[in-house]
Amino acid sequence: MRVDIWSDIACPWCYIGKRRFEAALADFAHRDDVRVTWRSYQLDPELPERFQGSEAEYLAQAKGISAEQAEQMIAVVCDQAETVGLTYDYEHLVPANSLRGHQLLHLARRTPGIDVAAVKDDLLDAHFVRGEAISDPDVLVAIGARHGLDEDAVRTALEDDAIRAEVLADFRTARSIGVTGVPFFVLEDKYAISGAQPTELFAQALQKVWEETEPAPRNFITIDATDAPACGPEGCA
Repeated sequence: MRVDIWSDIACPWCYIGKRRFEAALADFAHRDDVRVTWRSYQLDPELPERFQGSEAEYLAQAKGISAEQAEQMIAVVCDQAETVGLTYDYEHLVPANSLRGHQLLHLARRTPGIDVAAVKDDLLDAHFVRGEAISDPDVLVAIGARHGLDEDAVRTALEDDAIRAEVLADFRTARSIGVTGVPFFVLEDKYAISGAQPTELFAQALQKVWEETEPAPRNFITIDATDAPACGPEGCA
């Protein structure tokens, strides 16, 4: 089964949704037959490499809301993060453009033997938990190195027009299929799930799509077990 997931490194619900989806996948009987591809999306392509202010100040400015409303939004998402074992640190979070982080992910996708989901986790953790700037090449090189990527290869990828084109192609594909928010999950290029849904919903979706795409073999009930004349590959008897 194929699952494509569009998400942004700078999206708090994407980390929560990732945890919930992966919890459902871990309990799915056919998990070894599920191929997950992490695809890129940017909520704010115009965000500077490093915003000079707090996340609350950025949200208030970007969304045209009050600082109090921004703080309330942050409190809600922090509470939800804790339900999946995540402790977001918005006091030290660095609002930063995620494009280079997506380029690192695409390098990971291109490189055999690299666990892309683990690189994605590390990027999300850097942003929401460790207070690191996900636009900083040194931060991205360190993340890549932890997962087996060569330092020079990472630095080259961060300036590589071909890799950037792949990232932008993910953005275009998202727009073409009507993605307006993330996380966004597409199963078998046919079924869509929007948002950080409960684990139970992801589990139901995986089972439903599997049953539709991989129908179970028929089990016939024998009406009469006595031998009777029949023909087979060897002839008739």
